[in-house]
Amino acid sequence: MTSLQNSPVDFIHATAAAAILPPRRVRLSEWAEEHYRLSSESSAVPGSFTCFEYQREPLDAMGPDSGYENVVLVWASQMGKTNQTLAAVCHMIAENPGPALCVQPTLSMSEAFSKERLAPMFRDCPILRGKVAESKGRDSGSTIFSRRFAGGQLSIATSNSPAGLASRPIRFLLLDEVDRFEASAGSEGDPVDLARARTRSFWNRKIVMTSSPTTKGASRIEAAWLESDQREFEIPCPHCGAYQVLTWGRVEYDEERLEETAYRCSHCEELIPHHRKLYMLARGKWVARQPGRPVAGFHLSELYSPWRAWGELAADWLKAQGYPERLRSFINVTLAEWWSDEAAGAVREDELMARRESYGPVLPEHSALITAGVDVQADRVEISVFAWGAGDESWLMTHRVIPGDPSAPGLWQALDSFLMEQWQHPIVGPMPIHAACVDSGAFTGQVTRFCDERRGRRVFAIKGAPGGRPVWPRRDSKAAKGRVWIIGVDALRTTLTHRLRIEEGPGRMHFPAKVERGYFEQLTSEYVSTSYKRGRPLRVWERRKGRRAEAWDCSVYALASVYALAAHGISVDVEAARIESMRQAGAVRTEGYQTFRSRFVSG
Repeated sequence: MTSLQNSPVDFIHATAAAAILPPRRVRLSEWAEEHYRLSSESSAVPGSFTCFEYQREPLDAMGPDSGYENVVLVWASQMGKTNQTLAAVCHMIAENPGPALCVQPTLSMSEAFSKERLAPMFRDCPILRGKVAESKGRDSGSTIFSRRFAGGQLSIATSNSPAGLASRPIRFLLLDEVDRFEASAGSEGDPVDLARARTRSFWNRKIVMTSSPTTKGASRIEAAWLESDQREFEIPCPHCGAYQVLTWGRVEYDEERLEETAYRCSHCEELIPHHRKLYMLARGKWVARQPGRPVAGFHLSELYSPWRAWGELAADWLKAQGYPERLRSFINVTLAEWWSDEAAGAVREDELMARRESYGPVLPEHSALITAGVDVQADRVEISVFAWGAGDESWLMTHRVIPGDPSAPGLWQALDSFLMEQWQHPIVGPMPIHAACVDSGAFTGQVTRFCDERRGRRVFAIKGAPGGRPVWPRRDSKAAKGRVWIIGVDALRTTLTHRLRIEEGPGRMHFPAKVERGYFEQLTSEYVSTSYKRGRPLRVWERRKGRRAEAWDCSVYALASVYALAAHGISVDVEAARIESMRQAGAVRTEGYQTFRSRFVSG
C-alpha cells in the first residue's frame, strides 16, 4: 500500500495548493507550538513542542513577517537552538515554500543533520505529510542532501564545498555553527559570503546564522553579532524583582556542596537558589543593547538552561581548571562567550624566574610519570624532561643539550643513553622516562629509524601541524616502519601558554632554581596573533624577534608525550593515585616499584 507521504497524487495536489494559497499570518512561535513535533531521536520527551520564553522572540524573528532579513543566534549548547531552526524550516515548507539551503561545517555533520534531525521531522510533523518527497527511487527528486517538497527544495551543503554553495538561487538560508566553517570553500573564498550571494535575487529572503562562539577577533558569529541589535535575555530576581542578565561571575558555589550552588542577585545581593530558575525564565524578556539595527541578534548562555542546575555547571568549571581545552570549551560552548587569546597570553620571563623552586635531582613525591621532548637541530639535539602529577601538574627536571651531527650515529647513541637514564622517585625508587617525542621536521630518516627501534619504549617520531588537528592522532601506533605521528601543535601551544600562567593547583608548571634566564626567554618566545587573509581573521603563532625557541618546542613535545601515553591507555591521574596509595600504605619501595615498572616497559 502506498502511504500518504509517498502518494504522487497527494504530492501534486500539495504543490498546486502551495502555489495558490497565501501563507498563514501567525507568529512563528505560536505556529510551532501547534504544528512542530519533537522526535524521539533528539528529545527525551517527544511530541508537541512548547516554547520556553527565551525561545519565542528568536523564533518570531525567523518568521516571514518579522521584518528581519537577518537573524543571528550566539547560542550555548543544549538550549534548544536546533529545534528552533527546525521549526522555522518546518514552517517554511508547510506555509511559505521556496528554495532553501542549510550549510553545515563538515560532510559528516551534514549527513547527520539530514538523517537524525530532518528525516524524523518529516516523519513526525503531521502538517508535512504529503508535502515532502521521500529520498527513495530514481524519480523522487530527493536524496540525503536534497529534499524536494511542494513549492521548493531543501539542499544541504558543506562549508568546504564550492559546488554546493554556488549553484541555484536560495530564499531561505540556514548557516549552522558558522564558527566551525572552513576558512574557504575550496579556492572559491569564504563559504558564508558564497552562500549569502545566492539569496540576492529574492526580496523576501531570510538568512539565519547560528553558532556557539570561538576566538575573539577571529569569529564569524562575533562579526555578525556586532552588526546586530545585540539582544540579551533579562530575568527578574524573585526577591527584589529587578531584571538582570545572568553572568558566570555571580554564581556562588562550595566545592563540597555543589548541589547548593546559587546565584547572587546583582541588585539586592540576595542568593537565588536554582529551583527558582523556572519562575524567572517564565517572566524573562529580551532587551536590545543596540536597538534599531536591521539585524536581530540573540545571545544566550547555558546559565539559563531549564535542564541543567547551576551546580552542574560549577562542577564542569572546576573540572576545567588547569586544562585549557576544557576551559575554552566551557567559555565557548557553555557560556557562549568568546575566548580571548590575550587573556591566555604568555607571561614574561621575569615572572617565571621569580617562581623558581628548590627541588631535584630526586623526583617530586607527587609526580607519577616522566616524559621528554626532543628538538633536533643541525649541530645538536635539545631535550626537556618533565615529571607529571595529578591534574597535569608538572616539574621541569632538566633541559639538556647534546652536541653532534644528526647524520652520524654518535649523536643518536648519546641521545639513547640519556633517554635510558633512571630518575629516583622517593616512593617507588628508580623510574624510567615513560614516553618521548622527537621532532622529525629535519633529518626525518634518522629520526624515524631511531624511533622505530625504540617503539617498545614509546619513543615517537612526530611532526607538528597547525590548525584544528587533534593533539594526538587516534590511529594505533602499530604501523609500518618510518611512521611519523602528526600532532596538533596549535592546541598544544595554547595549553602550554595557559599553564605558564597558573600559579597554584592543577596544571601548574614548576621550574628548578638552577634554570637560567635564557631558558625562560626561549619558553616565552612564541605568541598568538590575529592576521587577515582575504579580509578574514586567522590566528597565527609568531616568534618574538631575536628569540630562540628550542626550550618552547621541547616543552610542547614533552606535553604531546603525555597525550601519547593517554592514547595508549596510561593516565597520569591513575598512576598518581596508585603511587599515593603506595605512600599511604607504606609499601616496600623495591617491591612496589617492580609492580609499577612492569606496567610501562615492554621492550
